[in-house]
Amino acid sequence: MNLRMWLRPGMAIKRWILALLMGLVLTSLAIAMALAWLYRNYEFPASLTNFVQTVTLQFIPHPYREILMAAVGLVFIIGGFYQLSRSLLAPFWDTRNGDDQPLAEIIQAHRFGPRQPEMRVVAIGGGTGLSTLLRGLKHRDLDITAVVTVGDDGGSSGRLRTEFNMPPPGDIRNCIVALADSETLMSDLFQYRFEQESSTLDGHSFGNLFITALTQVSGSFEQAVAETSRVLAIRGKVMPSSLANITVCAEMVDGTTVQGESAIVEERRKIKRVFLDPRGPSPYEPALLSILSADLIILGPGSLYTSVLPNMLVDRLSDAVRASKAARVYVCNVATQRGETDEFEAVDHVLALEEHVGRGIVDHVLVNSNLEPTKAFVRPEWEVREVGLSGLDRLDGSVRVVLEDVVNREFPLRHDPEKLSHALIQLAQEHRHARFRSDADYQNEGLGKRPELARQPIERNGTHKPGTLRAPGAKEVQR
Repeated sequence: MNLRMWLRPGMAIKRWILALLMGLVLTSLAIAMALAWLYRNYEFPASLTNFVQTVTLQFIPHPYREILMAAVGLVFIIGGFYQLSRSLLAPFWDTRNGDDQPLAEIIQAHRFGPRQPEMRVVAIGGGTGLSTLLRGLKHRDLDITAVVTVGDDGGSSGRLRTEFNMPPPGDIRNCIVALADSETLMSDLFQYRFEQESSTLDGHSFGNLFITALTQVSGSFEQAVAETSRVLAIRGKVMPSSLANITVCAEMVDGTTVQGESAIVEERRKIKRVFLDPRGPSPYEPALLSILSADLIILGPGSLYTSVLPNMLVDRLSDAVRASKAARVYVCNVATQRGETDEFEAVDHVLALEEHVGRGIVDHVLVNSNLEPTKAFVRPEWEVREVGLSGLDRLDGSVRVVLEDVVNREFPLRHDPEKLSHALIQLAQEHRHARFRSDADYQNEGLGKRPELARQPIERNGTHKPGTLRAPGAKEVQR
């Protein structure tokens, strides 16, 4: 039981428990007074004297006699009240269809309406990076919305997209499974991939087929996503950034153009910019509403050019992010990605984001400061490396750089879900506190509306030294 909920004023529970206890105390006091009168005014037979003295604990001195009796009585009251409540409420529990929602939450929702989460979070991206982030966020008291890219054209998603003229389900499926209340057998079933080469199902995952079938039955991709989310009882919402049939295209540094997300990665050439075909597709309106009402907006982690940026190129989506008063954070990848960000440093990720959607799209950039696990883990033949910290002075104070150890030590090419979610929530709380404090300060001083918060580079777990950005375990980065 959640003690904070039980102690909340207005639950209409504590007052009646207190009345019950008062009744028990007064009744017990009356019985004690009657027994005291009887003991003083009635002569017990000699044969019963020892028995009466033993029952009344006269062999124990005061006040230990009273303390012992009170402790035993309290145990009986609590135990009896708990078991009586369980017996009386057993039919009520049985009607909850296996829901593990605590009784305090049910009563609070009945008295005060649905409980408001600590924070509204919108995560924008796709692929493995977004799924990793969601696995960490779902264990916290948050209202989570995942806005997922729909530009995937490879593998099972690409085949289903072409054959059934629908958005690719793969990234959305991964996010739904990541947000599942408990990743048990049903989640494993949705991730199961058929691998019989002679079969027409070869390469397809069951979850992709399930979403495709629901799309055909309901006639709506978004309805299929909602029903799939309900089947897995996810903690949050998953929605596409657009329902349009979009293709991710890239203009390479050599001037050539490549169409298709999978083809861009296979080209292994340096990317100048990415764009969508058709340009500026219509956004999914509920995604815009979630962004505008968010307290924390997260871009990434994930493939920069094929997961994060395609979302930001959807019509009005970047405008919604820019207009939001939430803490807006770009999570830089831990390692480079072959065919997309070869030899990229953290600053190159941020500059690529700003070149596509303009400066000021995010307030903060979260960068992994612990580079050693990735350095020790990678092999030369993988053609990837850790994302370094050099050159951050090129950002020119356009964003606040936060250096934090968020790497997964077991697989150092990815973020650790718990570390990452903790760092992001702490950053959002600091942002909200600073914004509210600035508003109050300006109002108290009669200065009207406060100006925009200054975006100066910061670091976690240390004191910022002018001219450098430093993180525990990392070399100084000259500014």
